[in-house]
Amino acid sequence: MEVCAAAGAAAAFRARGDGPKAVSVRDYHLSISVEALEADPDRIRLAQQAGVGSLWIAGFFYGHWPYPLEKIQAWRRRVEAAGLAAHMINVPLGHPGDALGSSSGSFPLTAPGQWHAAVRPDGSRYSGTSLHPPATEENVRALQAIRDLGVKRLFLDDDFRLATGPGVIGGCFCEEHRADFIKTRGYGAGQWDELLDAVKNRRLSPVLRAWVEYTCDQLTACFRAQQQAVPDIELGNMVMYFGAEKAGIRLSDYRGVPFRVGEMMFDDKSFGQLKNKTAELFSCLFHRRFAPPDWAYSETTAYPSDRLSARNMAGKLAVSTIADVRNSMFMSGVTAFPNAHWDVLAPAMRKHARIHEQLAGHVPRGPFKHYWGEASRFVGDDNPFSLFLASGVPFEVTDVLGDDGVVFLSDADARNLAPGATRSTFIARSGAGLPPGVRAMEEDLPAIFALKREMAPTLQEVPHVTEEKPVVCAWYPSARSVLLWNLSEQREIFELRFGDVRRSVPVEGLDVELLTGLG
Repeated sequence: MEVCAAAGAAAAFRARGDGPKAVSVRDYHLSISVEALEADPDRIRLAQQAGVGSLWIAGFFYGHWPYPLEKIQAWRRRVEAAGLAAHMINVPLGHPGDALGSSSGSFPLTAPGQWHAAVRPDGSRYSGTSLHPPATEENVRALQAIRDLGVKRLFLDDDFRLATGPGVIGGCFCEEHRADFIKTRGYGAGQWDELLDAVKNRRLSPVLRAWVEYTCDQLTACFRAQQQAVPDIELGNMVMYFGAEKAGIRLSDYRGVPFRVGEMMFDDKSFGQLKNKTAELFSCLFHRRFAPPDWAYSETTAYPSDRLSARNMAGKLAVSTIADVRNSMFMSGVTAFPNAHWDVLAPAMRKHARIHEQLAGHVPRGPFKHYWGEASRFVGDDNPFSLFLASGVPFEVTDVLGDDGVVFLSDADARNLAPGATRSTFIARSGAGLPPGVRAMEEDLPAIFALKREMAPTLQEVPHVTEEKPVVCAWYPSARSVLLWNLSEQREIFELRFGDVRRSVPVEGLDVELLTGLG
């Protein structure tokens, strides 16, 4: 994350074209379908009044044009006439199941007949998230048609992946891909059986590593073919929750393009769980290692469209503020979320923009280490040890195992930890088959707060919340500031201690407060 905030890295990312404009505060975006605009054209005005500056209209869907290009262009012009920027989103490969939520019920859910189904390791078939001809070719032609409309910026939605969902080791295990993999990698039938066993048992073997790289090569080639076909369009990738190599997404291949950090908690039931709030923040912080802040977009999604309350949608804005993601993208599938949400979202958007302006470019620091390693990215189940983020102890993001602090490991990273001398303390969940030198701990609040009490003497050197209440404490020493995100639904009063300084901080449920002048 420190690298992503550096001015030199930001300049390098702008090598292709001028890049997005630099922002000192948050920009707000809305993804919307023609269906939703036709149902209520006033949504343009409501979004603009709330503070949205860009609308992204959905266009091509895995071999289908649900709306004629002429109609899409007419809505783009109406959006621009209202004073907003108008961009587009394509869904290039499709999703194995209804993930679009069309209110009309007539929206095509699977690719057309000339597109091939994908095959799981057990031989079962499904539609979506696989690459066979003519998927790339049809996506290229779609982009060329969109370019002729004058579109300059377009995202590929997060169905642009080769895994059916988070935690799945992806790729198409059909006969065609099996034969090509064996031939190009110089393997035999025995290695294919070894691969299937490694996938089943999440074992990071050489043949599984080769398969993941093979899958990544396919997806990257598809992206680059689209990029090269329309060099005047700034093409971005919407990376899914914990999207990484096992889903065919070689993250380093997307450093130079707009990058949506993966979130997942799309309804009140999922986002209402404390663990899920910290997992969502964890995923965002991980992806920020690969995207500088002004290229980074959130996925602030409600799905189904009316299942995430306005209060929870506003609460999710904290994830982007903490991680310095400069663009918030509101989404809800084909059907728009309720218009009344804007009454709650608008003041929250203004508050986060004000706070973000003071934190932009600064990096969180602390004794707790956020780490998501190669094993997690290649074979892990996308279940991080993330609850430490709710401890009230400051943290920092690292992509290497250093020599200090407390490092929380996923099960996969713990099992694959290489031996070596280090002054770091490694912690992983009990029952994960831990090697020597890794401390087993339950991932629950009592265990987290017990660790916090154990560390009390050393915590006096950093700002921290003294109470045992679920709260994210993000410390930005270069800004002399601390941001508190109250993870409870009710108002709480927290005591922040930093050396001899003590401050009492009231924070509304799911809201944030910024403390400045520290240190």
